[in-house]
Amino acid sequence: MDSTIVLILLQDGLLNGAIYALLGLALVLVFTVTRVIFIPQGEFVTYGALTLAFIINGREPGTLKLLLIAGVLVFLLELFSAIRNKAFDGFWRTVAWTLVLPAVLYLLSPYMVGGTVPLWLSVLYALAIVVPLGPMLHRLVYQRLSESSVLVLLITSVAVHFALTGLGLVFFGAEGWRTPAFLEGQVMVGEMSWSAQTIFVLLSCAILITGLWIFFGRTLYGRALRATAVNRRGARLVGISTIMAGRLSFGLAAAIGAFSGMLIAPVTTIYYDTGFLIGLKGFVAAIVGGLGSYPLTAIGAIFVGVLEAFASFWASAYKEVIVFTLIIPVLLWRSFSSRGVEDED
Repeated sequence: MDSTIVLILLQDGLLNGAIYALLGLALVLVFTVTRVIFIPQGEFVTYGALTLAFIINGREPGTLKLLLIAGVLVFLLELFSAIRNKAFDGFWRTVAWTLVLPAVLYLLSPYMVGGTVPLWLSVLYALAIVVPLGPMLHRLVYQRLSESSVLVLLITSVAVHFALTGLGLVFFGAEGWRTPAFLEGQVMVGEMSWSAQTIFVLLSCAILITGLWIFFGRTLYGRALRATAVNRRGARLVGISTIMAGRLSFGLAAAIGAFSGMLIAPVTTIYYDTGFLIGLKGFVAAIVGGLGSYPLTAIGAIFVGVLEAFASFWASAYKEVIVFTLIIPVLLWRSFSSRGVEDED
């Protein structure tokens, strides 16, 4: 191994680590707000990448029909709840995001599907399809279980993962897909040649992480999420809706996952089950951060990405084993250094 190989491996490690950082941050966000270990995070990576691939290749993505079905189910649940509680204030918002939005996206499909629209517009259209599935999933599955134990929520997440993976096979088939690169060419940084796509991914991840930092620190909804993460019961006492916080956190997680899938689709072939393994590596990063620290999660993600890159060079057959073995010493260290507390302490 010479310096050139080291630099190439570092480039690959930083690229993968940036994606794992985004997924790890999404997992930490969902867990701190809702106590859900969101295993299906990887499925949103797959759905985002394959939805974009289908749109670019002139095929209607199955996620569009899933959005329509999920929207109708959520609308019916909200309608029954409003009738039972005799509370119809703001019900028009439910109609807007469960019925009107999916219908508009479906009507736009003939104009958006195909290679005649710019890539950035296809990305926005794919995000508009996939991101609402996050809040809808929260309403259909997790909202009624919000007071359940972490173990029950974990088992539920495993079931949701298998369901979404099966639906991915139905919607997209077993064939792998790639998308065009956002940027073509090479960029010289010092004496190292970087692909423009890699630079674009790193800059996009940095901008997204910065945007999340501003959102949590400077906006009302971001502070509401932080308050819910610190103390759910206290947040309810001061008028913060934990239902709103849960839907918002799931929506952000879906957006981060879908956009991450679109970033890596030009450099790796995406299959219907690819997102699970990518999501697990983001989970390793979240474990390094203790499922509660955003900076430690980001640092852990970069370390996981670099470790994976060098492991693929030295022992490619065991790179996954090496990455996931990292969880063991981290869990041992945290088990000896932390004290048991109640959920609301």
